[in-house]
Amino acid sequence: MPIFEYQCDDCGNEFEELVFDRDECPPCPKCASAKTSKLMSAVRSKVGGASPDSGSDSAPAPAASSSGCAGCSGGNCSSCH
Repeated sequence: MPIFEYQCDDCGNEFEELVFDRDECPPCPKCASAKTSKLMSAVRSKVGGASPDSGSDSAPAPAASSSGCAGCSGGNCSSCH
């Protein structure tokens, strides 16, 4: 179920609301104004494995190499030194 972020145009209050109609803008819970706008929200997704903040012991992804090797981007191939 979609939870959207909104901001009240009158008082500036930012709030989250579970909304079934994507075009609906609910009233502000702080001042009851109907003048609210949907905010652009950050998106977080998980494609499998452990998430970065789950406290797992998995190794971090290798940093990009600054060696100038055009053959790879991670600096892990045998031609990058």
